[in-house]
Amino acid sequence: MPEQRLDHHTIHGKSVSIHKKALDQLIAAAERIALAEGRTPTMVPFLSIVRNSRETQRRSGVLTPSFCLILQGTKRLYLGQEILLYTAGDYLASLIDIPTSAQIIGATEESPYIGLRIDLTTEEVASVAMEAQIVTKPRQNGLGAGAFIGKADAGLLDIFLRLLRLVDKPKEAQFLSELIKREMIFNLLSGEFGHMFFQKALFDQKADGVGKAIQWIKDNYERSFTVEELAKSCRMSTSGLHHKFKAITTMGPLQYQKQLRLQEARRLMLSGPMGATMAALTVGYESPSQFNREYRRLFGLPPLQDIKSLRKSSSALGFEDS
Repeated sequence: MPEQRLDHHTIHGKSVSIHKKALDQLIAAAERIALAEGRTPTMVPFLSIVRNSRETQRRSGVLTPSFCLILQGTKRLYLGQEILLYTAGDYLASLIDIPTSAQIIGATEESPYIGLRIDLTTEEVASVAMEAQIVTKPRQNGLGAGAFIGKADAGLLDIFLRLLRLVDKPKEAQFLSELIKREMIFNLLSGEFGHMFFQKALFDQKADGVGKAIQWIKDNYERSFTVEELAKSCRMSTSGLHHKFKAITTMGPLQYQKQLRLQEARRLMLSGPMGATMAALTVGYESPSQFNREYRRLFGLPPLQDIKSLRKSSSALGFEDS
């Protein structure tokens, strides 16, 4: 699949200067706070800063619900069969857990990759939409992917700047950060991609439909099931579930389950003394040999070699550092 660049709207004259000035202010604030490599938590509970001064290899992981803004540098995202490239001023939004992979490219000591990450939940987005009475309509009557890339406008950059300024003010941060976060969600819901940020199929997980199916697999990834059984429990046709599930997650239900299993097995082995066989059984595999084959296919190395390599590097569980 050819690499796709984000199709930005052309910005002219004064707007370009304002946009660049806002990014420069954000970079200066972020670099003052985050001096170390990798992910730096901040006084604001849901805000972290990511800094990488070198290009990374392609990292597999689970993209969790979040909003990530690139201030400097470039990242390549592998989402299903699509390869997306996003750069300074672009954001990546994820509304559900999506197994995928990414790579920071072109980062150097002189020009490191710098990004801001906001952790969020679908409940927070739904709450703002309801209280602000925002009504969004799907385009072309279709579902959008649960992760997508957009372009930050001047208003959104200003919100990020105000949020970063709270890092030095613990007392104000405790009260104001949540209000600013809600303002940010409002901005996103009201913007060009509002229809992507609020998809009822994802948010109403108690109702029948694909949102319920996604949540069930996340909660029960270690259990075996057939797509027919899952579709019946969600009161959907098998073909309808498969089509809608793939539109949102870029993969079918069984592939989604398999990747969640493998990612969890990797996490278990990394975080303690658990071996490959025990990890395989814990996440639902009955055959260690099948687990080894599928693990190597996804991560490029057999389980024990992969874990040994990760422990020697700082790239373990890379998506938590996105």
